[in-house]
Amino acid sequence: MLLAAAVILSGCTEQRLFAVRAVAAGVPSLAPFFEEDGSLGTDETKLRPEQAHSGLQQGNTPGLYGGTQKPKVCDVDRLKDFLTDPRNRQKAREWARVVGITPDRIEGYIDDLTPVLLRHDTLVKNHDYKKGKAVAFDALLEAGIAVLVNDQGLPAVKCSCGNPLQSFDKDPEKISVKFEDGNKKWDGYEKSDVVTVKPAPEPLERIALIDVDNPDQGINRPVGSTGENDQPFDATKQHAVPRVAGMTFDQASQRLSELGLAAAFSDGLPPGDAAVTGSDPGPGTELRFGEAVTLSVADDGEEPGTPPKPDPTDGPTTDDPTSVGPTTDEPTTDEPTTDDPTTGDPDTPDPDTGSPTSSEPTTDRPTTGEPTTIEPTTAVPTTPTTSSTPPTVEPTSAEPTSAEPTSAEPTRSEPVTSEPATSEPGSSSAPASAESAVVPA
Repeated sequence: MLLAAAVILSGCTEQRLFAVRAVAAGVPSLAPFFEEDGSLGTDETKLRPEQAHSGLQQGNTPGLYGGTQKPKVCDVDRLKDFLTDPRNRQKAREWARVVGITPDRIEGYIDDLTPVLLRHDTLVKNHDYKKGKAVAFDALLEAGIAVLVNDQGLPAVKCSCGNPLQSFDKDPEKISVKFEDGNKKWDGYEKSDVVTVKPAPEPLERIALIDVDNPDQGINRPVGSTGENDQPFDATKQHAVPRVAGMTFDQASQRLSELGLAAAFSDGLPPGDAAVTGSDPGPGTELRFGEAVTLSVADDGEEPGTPPKPDPTDGPTTDDPTSVGPTTDEPTTDEPTTDDPTTGDPDTPDPDTGSPTSSEPTTDRPTTGEPTTIEPTTAVPTTPTTSSTPPTVEPTSAEPTSAEPTSAEPTRSEPVTSEPATSEPGSSSAPASAESAVVPA
């Protein structure tokens, strides 16, 4: 009886797994929208999957995708011609239905997409074309496959066949990958490194890519362009982790993205308005482009802007002066106190250095001049704005000066993104460089 029960339970567990079809780079689909003869797009078949810092990644994550200077990785014009050809009217209707637009908007929609190469094995919802209908199936696309992504950084089209793609909407921990129909298990495949992409918190203007032919070089690619306006940058240059405690999760991840750093999280994607209590590594730590910063968020019920409760077991939050606790818990050597910690290039003059960079009231964050008791201040916390720039008030000295707040009025200054540091991206998704040069198509 026990054996029978074990078999039944085992069968139930297996039934709860979601079948996912493996799609290898360079292997033609059996029922594609467009014949995969290499005329519409080509994959990079020798690109091994990168180790993922998180199974869930937002579409604005720097280095999530790769780029190349090779022409026609995705032939966008040919795809538009195919889908607007009267002979393919039924395919166009089904394609538009999957995407969520009307057939007459296909050309404009495709013009807003951007060609990239997957750097991770990525879960998506793919679509075959069978008997005049788009048939959805869950798929794992191998790293190296060329896709078009939208302005939220989500894969939207598989270039080589024109198949429309949607976000994977199941539990990635409960998948069973099937390698069949010529799609053999590829070198470097690890189930633990499979990635699911979630929308960026804000629409992207540029996408920060890693040059797959030269990993020490990055590529800033404007959304909706195909490589003709690419701007290279040094992907080896390091950037300092900014102070993020007191921001919402969306604000913190956006700020990290502007500096070329990835936001990681240990237990699922937090709500966008979740209050960030700290980061690991802490503020001032120098990281290379694309490296991850793990964000800690407040427990459910705490509002953004609420001073985090002291927790002696929470190492990362002690690096930030916004945590309420004895001042002796704060490090005095690992991070600058008079320089702006949100910039990765302390040698670059910046009028915002050492000053607040947002229009939030000073009551949102305690200063070093407040009492050193572990009780939170009596000031009523206010909800941070939806801006992606960091909070306003930071200590002006390593030593407390008085028990009064530094200011009763909101401090207004230029947003950080209006004058990016020379070593940082100039958009919400990518680090820009003053040394960048436009690379011809």
